[in-house]
Parts: sequence; structure tokens; C-alpha cells
Amino acid sequence: MAPSFDWWSKEVHKGTPVVVKMENPNWSMVELEGPTDEDLFVEEGDTAALDSPDPRRHRRRNKNAKQLTWVLLLKAHRAAGCLASIAAAAVALSSAVRRRVSSGRTDADLEDDGSTGREKENPTVKSRFYSCIKVLLWLSVVLLGFEVAAYFKGWHFGVPLGVELQKYLSDSPLVVKGVFDWIYSRWVMIRVEYLAPPLQFLANACIVLFLIQSIDRLVLSLGCFWIRFKKIKPQLKPDALADPESGQGGFFPMVLVQIPMCNEKEVYQQSIAAVCSLDWPKANMLIQVLDDSDDPIAQLLIKEEVHKWQQEGARIVYRHRVIREGYKAGNLKSAMNCSYVKDYEFVAIFDADFQPNPDFLKRTVPYFKDNDEIGLVQARWSFVNKDENLLTRLQNINLAFHFEVEQQVNGIFINFFGFNGTAGVWRIKALEDSGGWLERTTVEDMDIAVRAHLKGWKFIFLNDVESQCELPESYEAYRKQQHRWHSGPMQLFRLCLPTIIKAKISIWKKFNLIFLFFLLRKLILPFYSFTLFCIILPMTMFVPEAELPAWVVCYIPATMSFLNILPAPKSFPFIVPYLLFENTMSVTKFNAMISGLFQLGSAYEWVVTKKSGRSSEGDLTALLEKEQTKHHQRGSSAPDLEEMKEEIRLHEQKSLKASRKKKHNRIYMKELSLAFLLLTASARSLLSAQGIHFYFLLFQGISFLLVGLDLIGEQVE
Repeated sequence: MAPSFDWWSKEVHKGTPVVVKMENPNWSMVELEGPTDEDLFVEEGDTAALDSPDPRRHRRRNKNAKQLTWVLLLKAHRAAGCLASIAAAAVALSSAVRRRVSSGRTDADLEDDGSTGREKENPTVKSRFYSCIKVLLWLSVVLLGFEVAAYFKGWHFGVPLGVELQKYLSDSPLVVKGVFDWIYSRWVMIRVEYLAPPLQFLANACIVLFLIQSIDRLVLSLGCFWIRFKKIKPQLKPDALADPESGQGGFFPMVLVQIPMCNEKEVYQQSIAAVCSLDWPKANMLIQVLDDSDDPIAQLLIKEEVHKWQQEGARIVYRHRVIREGYKAGNLKSAMNCSYVKDYEFVAIFDADFQPNPDFLKRTVPYFKDNDEIGLVQARWSFVNKDENLLTRLQNINLAFHFEVEQQVNGIFINFFGFNGTAGVWRIKALEDSGGWLERTTVEDMDIAVRAHLKGWKFIFLNDVESQCELPESYEAYRKQQHRWHSGPMQLFRLCLPTIIKAKISIWKKFNLIFLFFLLRKLILPFYSFTLFCIILPMTMFVPEAELPAWVVCYIPATMSFLNILPAPKSFPFIVPYLLFENTMSVTKFNAMISGLFQLGSAYEWVVTKKSGRSSEGDLTALLEKEQTKHHQRGSSAPDLEEMKEEIRLHEQKSLKASRKKKHNRIYMKELSLAFLLLTASARSLLSAQGIHFYFLLFQGISFLLVGLDLIGEQVE
């Protein structure tokens, strides 16, 4: 007779084993018995089974209780693991902060770097803005201590009680006893009578600007929705495209392609290779590499790259200016003065990090066919490193809205938008009719677009044609880029305002240029964003008689952030960091706007945005081997190769020395001061039990703190 085993014996396993692996590697693995069907299911109405004295029923119930205990224990272990990970993250963050403070350099310690083209800024001008922020910070710290002392003495009241207190004290002046109580009561009366009214007036003015700008964003978003719903897009002439079967026909005018660059050793190969690969008749295209580099190594490398493509059969020339004036605008202006430019009808411009697809010209130039009013065809940008870090993800959200909504809506409905400076094709006649490139501002692209619009030229934006490029990966590079992008428009506005007023264009076009294009989107946006959320909001915590409604602090910003993120739906998890980061960047944009508007020291600051070259073809050693192979095959002389090899060897030695240098993070004092100001205000809001205001100030202060310590983006050398 076969031996029998009880069902609870260890030799027999019923059900499916469940293996649970703990997240903490120091904990062991636990194996549980999965419940069987008879353990978990009881037929309906079978109450007798529940009340049965059968010992197996009690064993099953005991077994289920044991499994429940194990599950609860596992959940407790998991919760402990989460707490441990939070603690580890906090420790890592604190250590990172310590490293930043010990090894970082403040933005006031930055030295002039000739390779970037940065100009020295007047220290007096530079410190004014920072001094104002420091005054507000120290004032908030003093007031916080005063309010905490009052709170512990029993002064607990909100805004209505503060007004009532003023009335009560005026009726019964002897009711308050004690020096501190007398001082605090007088402080409350000063707040109510003298501080709250002007602060509330300023807050209301900023709220009105906020609402106007929000309505503009909403209208643009509705316009984008309408374009998608109706599938509106620019139309081509039927005879502008070649026959796909025979290849006959089409529109292939003479096109000049320009690649302006300056000391951009990381990306010159990829841009030149992409442009030389454009699918366009070689006889109808000439490529100009406009090198403004002052680094001899960069000049040599770029010149050799151009020579390589010349031997491959590309029509490409290398130009280097002896007198480097006017930055990019001066470079482009010098190139357009060449005698052979008169043989070309259109000019396409690509910055050094841009990689157009081979069919770029075939998808853009045909829109000029039989349409003499078109002066510009602009393509949108796509980014090779948009998922590199948090900073690039947030930039992608902003630029996706700019191209998908702002550029597309303005291009469809009013045939005008700001030229993006690259990935666009101009009719050379439109450039000449508008006065050509001018070096008077740091936004030469917007300058030429405004002047062409005043001359009656129309623009086309192609949302379905993309050109790949690279986003700044460090906050230092991004901050310099944004400073130029926001100071330049204010310079241009001061210069163009008389011309716009006198121009023979419709009132609607003048209104669009002056109010919508310049004032609302270039001046009002950074003004209210910084003033309302970084200055007025924290001040209302210390002067609670002036109030900001919850819908201003929370609901409308959340709605606007939701609209901004719609063109990049995959970035939806970053909606809160995006909202906080945009407010954090307002200090840089506000400073730049003031500099450009009043022509301060940093208004003419031009810095070439640092590239990482993540999408480049290869390093210098691989390039040398490739060049050696081709030159030997063609019988080139050895001295040129040896000279290039020696130059590259010296460049590699310099790069090695630079890599051994310790990387320094920037410590941005304005952002840090605003961080402590907001955190101080959030502590004050706790005393008034203002929930939404507290959370907004807390997280916004943390956002400023992270940016101030350069904990977002890559490090810089």
C-alpha cells in the first residue's frame, strides 16, 4: 500500500509558488505558497461549510491567516525599503550640495573667456539686481522672526481680523499692554494703511497682465487645434514637384547654403556632412562654410573637412574673416557680399549643430514657385538629445510649444513670425529689399524678419519639415542662450518702434508687431512672471492684507502649463517641474529684458552656445585614420598629413589636460537668494495656514535652490 501523506505535509505542494524578491539586496528572498482554489472559494449560500467542524476548514482558515500575515510583513518591508531609499536620496542630495558649495564658483567669479566671445559686464550694473534681491531677502528674514515671536505671543489672525484690529485699536487705544504688543499692533496698522494698498495695486496690475497673456496663449492653442482639426497646411503649386515616376519637371533654382560657425569643433563634421548630402542638383547648389573661429586648431580641422568634401565632388567653399565684427550677423553679411552670390536666387542657413535631412531643399524651396510674395520658408527643429537630462526635457516642452503653436498659428493666419536664425530658406531678393543683415542687435534673425514683414514679404512655416539639432545640456549654456534671446528683442523693439509706427502697413499689422509680438510675448511675459510669483507673492505673506487669489497661484498656471505641454504629450509627467522651472528662469529672462530695454552692460553680450557633439561622426583620431586612408589612396603628399597629425596631437594633449582639471559647478547667487526668500515666505505662510500658497512657495523655493546650486543639467568645465 502506498504511503499516504497529509495535505499539509511539506512533501506535497498545492497551488502555485509565489517568489517575492525584496528591493533591498541585504534582505533575503521569501517563498510563499500560493492559495489553492479550495482555500479561496466557497460556494454561495454554503454557510454550513463555514460553520462546519471539519478540522480541514479551520486549517485552511489558519493557513489564509498565515499568508495574510506574510503579505502584511512584505508590505511593511517594502515600506521600509521606500523610506530607506528616500533617506539615501536625501543623503545623496545633501552630499551633492556640499560638493557644489565647496567646489563651485559663483556667477560673480566668472572670468572672461575669449573662446566663447563673452564680453565683460560692468560690475556695478551687474550687482544692482542682485542687491535688490538681497535687500528683500534680509527684510523677509527679519519679518519672519518678528512674526514668529508675535505668533507665540498669541497674535493669531487672518486678513479680516487685521483690518478689524486696526479699527479696534483706533477706538480703544489703551487696550494693548506691553512693549512688544504695542509695537506689533502699530506694525499691523502700518501694513493696513500704507503697505497693503500699493502692494495690492501692483498685484492687481500683474494679475491683469497675467490674464491677458493667458488669453493670448489660449487663443494660440485654439488656433493650433483648429489647424489640426481642419488639416490646414501651406499648399504647393502642382508643377513645383517632380514627377515621381519619370523624375521630370520640378523646381530646382540656384540655392546658396550657408553654415556659420565659430570654434565649434564638436559639431562641424556632422553639419558639413549633412549639408553636402542634400538631394539637390550639384550644379544648382553652392555651400559656404563661414568659419569665424579664432582657434587655429578649429580652423585647420574645418578647412580639412571642407577639402575632403571638395575631393568628393561637392561644391563647397571655406571662408574665414580676418576682421571678425558683428558676430553671426557680420559673418552672414560678409558672405552675402561675395560677387558670385548674384547668380543665386535663394539662401538656406544652418547653424553648426544642425543636420538637415537630404530632402530638406526639395520640401522647402518649391513653396517659392510662382509665389513672388514669399520671402521666407522656415522649418521646425527636432532635437537629438531631448531625453539626455531633465534640463533638455524641459527645453523640449518649451520649444515644442513654440514651433507647434506659436510659429505654426502665426504662419497660417498672418503669414508672419520671427525667423529662428537657422533651418530656413530666404529669397535673396527679400534680404536685399529689407536692408540685409545688420549687426545692431544680438537677434539678427528677428531683426531681418521684422524688416522684411514691414516691406510686405510673407512667411511660410512648415511644421512637418524638421531639422535635427542639439539642446544645451548645462544650465550655464542654457542661461547664456536665454539671456541673448530675451535681451535682443528689447534692443530691437527700441530701434524698430519708430519704423513700425511710420510704416505703410495696416493698423492690425502694427498692433500685432507692437503689442502681441514685442510687448506681450517679449516684455510682459518675463515681467509679470518674475514680479508676480517671485516678489509680490512672497511679500503678501508678510503683508497678508494684500492677497493673491488661489486661482492666480495655482489654477491658471496649471492650466497654462497643461496647454504648453500638449504639443509634447510624452512629457506630461514633467508638467510640475516645467511649471516650476519656467518661473525659476524668469529671473534670468527679467534681467535680460531690463538689460536690453535700457541698454545696460550685458545687452550686447554674445556667447556661442556650448555644444556636446553627441551626434558627431567620430573623434579626431578616427578622423585622422580616415583621412590618411583616403589621402594615401589618392597619392597625397605626406607633409600635409604629418602637419595635421602634429596639430591633432597637440589638440589631444590640451584636451587631456582640460579633462584632468576638476569640473566646477556655477553657484548662481541671484537664484539662491530668491530660493531663501521664497522658503522664508513659505515658513511665514504656515502661520496663516495658507495651504496652496505654502506649497507653491515651498516647491518654487526648492526649484530655485536646485538651479542656484547647479543641480540641473550637466556640469561645465
